[in-house]
Amino acid sequence: MSNRYAVVLAAGQGTRMKSKLYKVLHPVCGKPMVQHVVDQLKGLDLNELITVVGFGAEQVQEQVGGDSRYVVQEEQLGTGHAVLQADDMLADKEGTTVVVCGDTPLLTRATLQKLLDHHEAEQAKATILTAHAQDPFGYGRVIRSGNGQVERIVEQKDASEGEQAIQEINTGTYCFDNEALFNALKNVSNDNVQEEYYLPDVIEILKNEAETVSAYQTDNFSESLGVNDRVALAKAEKLMKQRINEQHMRNGVTLIDPDQTYISPDVQIGEDVIIYPGCVLEGDTKVENDVILGPHSTIKNCHIGAETVVKQSVAAESRIGERVQIGPFAHIRPQSDLSDDVKIGNFVEVKKASFGEGSKASHLSYIGDAKVGQGVNIGCGTITVNYDGQNKFLTTIEDDAFIGCNSNLVAPVTVGKGAYVAAGSTINQDVPAEALSIARSRQTNKEGYANKLKANKKD
Repeated sequence: MSNRYAVVLAAGQGTRMKSKLYKVLHPVCGKPMVQHVVDQLKGLDLNELITVVGFGAEQVQEQVGGDSRYVVQEEQLGTGHAVLQADDMLADKEGTTVVVCGDTPLLTRATLQKLLDHHEAEQAKATILTAHAQDPFGYGRVIRSGNGQVERIVEQKDASEGEQAIQEINTGTYCFDNEALFNALKNVSNDNVQEEYYLPDVIEILKNEAETVSAYQTDNFSESLGVNDRVALAKAEKLMKQRINEQHMRNGVTLIDPDQTYISPDVQIGEDVIIYPGCVLEGDTKVENDVILGPHSTIKNCHIGAETVVKQSVAAESRIGERVQIGPFAHIRPQSDLSDDVKIGNFVEVKKASFGEGSKASHLSYIGDAKVGQGVNIGCGTITVNYDGQNKFLTTIEDDAFIGCNSNLVAPVTVGKGAYVAAGSTINQDVPAEALSIARSRQTNKEGYANKLKANKKD
């Protein structure tokens, strides 16, 4: 196998998006478009991947990181000019270069692999990835000779009426013999309506040199979708969602209503998981077997253990064990760690807290910056008072402790193993193991006082 390189075109501003956000950073199913492209290319065993950046260069580099090297296109003078910016890195290397636009998030590794294999099998100097479009408006048309050979590509704005009727379109993805590519780019002209240097003109140059130019037509037109405005972005989102959801369903996941379920591309889900409508699963999330999620739960960057049930709740950046019960209407905030058989009930907020096995906070509590042992019961309305206005402090509740309803635990404080905190207490000193701590005002009853108050109201 020859050396393989890739160039990602990500320098355009994307004015039709009408957005402060650089075009290729707009997300599709929670992942920026350019990251979708790079992730698919990474599976091709490349020797080198280069991203051409321009507007928003720093943001793109921050997103893609070390997965690519970068060159800057200072002036946006067309796709041919963009690829030429990689001349110093690639021009003298032997092998195959695949060129992909950074706004084509639906393109798959499988299609790219077939394109490369076809190109190398044909020993072509250039191979175009084409598709059949029912409505080809806006796409470059593939012009073939009478015997079916590729002659050239003509852009929409430069196409004649007859050429505009052609339905085989250029997807904007190519394979080239690397040396032939950069030699031809030096001869590309900007003599066209846009006064730009078009990468497709390389095809005509190679043909005029009697080189072999081939085409591989994908049977999935949707992969060719380039996102230039919000309408296309919505189409890409819908198509990507359908692709992701179908894959999970074929792998043993039950989606009650796939049209109302949103799963990011990197989410991993086990078998016999049931996901109800309105759920959103994002980022680096892993869901083990037999979990039930939803309805209307949002999970981001979490690991959820087997047989856990999450109802109408939000969880982020946390580890959730097996057979855990969460919700409805709970909030698991970042850096939380819930062990097996924990219960976090309705309107409970957990932040940067660990819960040992079998512990529970069943309702209406805030547990933040806390270390909760095993078998702990936290009563309704309990608050870990963790913040003094400048610093956060730790609350420690040891194994088998019982915290009565409406208690305030003023950190830093420790409730010892097996200790009891009486309902309504404000605890600001450590509670010894097996002790009962009562920290509330003594009740005083004033007999008949209510009648006196009522009399005063009448006056």
